[in-house]
Amino acid sequence: MTAVNEAELIKQDIEAFLTRHESKELLRFVVVGSVDDGKSSLIGRLLYDSNNVYEDQLAAVKKASHQQGLEVDLSLLTDGLKAEREQGITIDVAYRYFTTEKRKFIIADTPGHVQYTRNMATGASTANVATILIDARLGVLQQSRRHAFIASLLGIPHLLVAVNKMDLREYSKDVFETIKKDFSEFASGLGFKDVTFIPISAVKGDNVVNNSTRTPWYTGGTFLEYLDTVPITQDLNLTDFRFPVQYVLRPNLDYRGFAGRIASGVVKTGDKVTVLPSRKQSTVTSIDTYGGPIDQAFTPMSVTLRLADEVDVSRGDMLVLSDNLPQSAQRFDATVVWLNERGLDPDKSYLIKHTSNTTRVDIRKVHSKLNLETLKQEPVERLELNDIGKLSLQCHKPLHFDPYLTNRVTGAFILIDSLSNNTVAAGMIQPRDANATDAADDVSRTKRSQISATERRERLGHTGAVIWLTGKPGAGKTDLAYALERRLFDLGKLAMVIDPADGVSPAPAAGEASDTVIEIAKRAATTGLIVITAFASPRAADRRAAAAVIGESRFVEVHVEGGSLPADSVAEAPLDPARKVAVDRAGAERAAADIVDALMARGLID
Repeated sequence: MTAVNEAELIKQDIEAFLTRHESKELLRFVVVGSVDDGKSSLIGRLLYDSNNVYEDQLAAVKKASHQQGLEVDLSLLTDGLKAEREQGITIDVAYRYFTTEKRKFIIADTPGHVQYTRNMATGASTANVATILIDARLGVLQQSRRHAFIASLLGIPHLLVAVNKMDLREYSKDVFETIKKDFSEFASGLGFKDVTFIPISAVKGDNVVNNSTRTPWYTGGTFLEYLDTVPITQDLNLTDFRFPVQYVLRPNLDYRGFAGRIASGVVKTGDKVTVLPSRKQSTVTSIDTYGGPIDQAFTPMSVTLRLADEVDVSRGDMLVLSDNLPQSAQRFDATVVWLNERGLDPDKSYLIKHTSNTTRVDIRKVHSKLNLETLKQEPVERLELNDIGKLSLQCHKPLHFDPYLTNRVTGAFILIDSLSNNTVAAGMIQPRDANATDAADDVSRTKRSQISATERRERLGHTGAVIWLTGKPGAGKTDLAYALERRLFDLGKLAMVIDPADGVSPAPAAGEASDTVIEIAKRAATTGLIVITAFASPRAADRRAAAAVIGESRFVEVHVEGGSLPADSVAEAPLDPARKVAVDRAGAERAAADIVDALMARGLID
């Protein structure tokens, strides 16, 4: 149907036009490339030559182009942000929509800079086709390989390589073939179903919407013809029925339906289904839609399912065919794109949103991150903004999932900061090791606090520590302990004293700290408190043992000089204490100030 016919249909029967438009197949594609490769010009040309630009938009572009001394700069159709126009680069993801006789399209114009990797990943996450632009003058760059690698990582099935600016290389077949050969060698190791190359000139319009007479050696279709004909229906997973329940509908006592969007697969009335996680089974008696009941539904339709039995189903549960179950586990490995300015805190508990299910998740291990220049994995301890890394995760309850490359819906998730409610990462679940186990008792043994040491430090302004005062009897350890507690409190820090005179725990020998006291000090420091002990602890070996239990980084040994030693007693002074203080000469307050300086020097308090 031509554009004129569509216009006539709008005048004659708007509902028929909308019905026809609604029934068109939707294709999402992402356009990526290096700076000045011509992404915005390509999209502008595509919209302009396919008559998908409104008259007022075109008039505004012509006016802006004339002000710049240009005839028509079609890139202005997409460079909508002032900051982007000033810098001449694409920063954020810009979405554009257009339609042809065969399909509807959503274009994601994404940035190519490394520092905007998160933006590119966001725009490409739902795409059917990835379009990579290569400047014919420059050939295949490292950025081109990086973009293709990320697109493959995100599971985009089709890759279209548009060799742009052919007009600046005199439409040379040899230039095109050289780029095609070079890029094909790299792309062959990636997971695309197919890779297609088209020589174009976005500025001149060659092979974008209309075939070019200036490339008689090229016999393939145009850019738009590829988008109109690339097969995407076969990319849908119609094998594994997965139905995350979004909402339970109960308008009256006689109706109970489970509403949601089919993530993958096909369901028919009469199918035997299993409810996860309860594993209760039932039969689909009705598939309800806005237009009425239907006999069969498939992805990505939104429907309401009714079951033969009164089984317990709620939001977050998943309905699947009884003979085709997904993986169910609390532990799995995933590739994540870190989206937040604040880096990953491996000790922090996050929220994970997977389909319609949300629960707590811990980071068991940070394996590596992808070096975006070399495309090699390198070991790291945390991820920062725009990093792509591999993690091992442990959820607080089982999730029901498929590997991302098998199912881009049930294999994907996001991580959420539970305090700010910001989305901090997007993840893709990796295939599970066949030998992996997820025993409940093993999981329970590894549960931990949902508050990380970093979060405690940010809230309290200091790191948990144990100030171990040691010295001879009568040196003033107890007076110093309480003076130090007072000074820390006045500075806004949380501190507590463990004094043998308080009867906290009987010591096994005079002046020594028991294992119980050491354990109490360790736990208090773990929660972020500054613990001050006032035990003589005369033997260096005992103090070293206490430091090993508490942790060397949190153990601060202070020698309080002075006092007297009873006959037949031993007092081994520390060889390398954090501070030496003398209460009898300086006074408890001055000695306390010296210890605070030592804590600041070690970075334990702000």
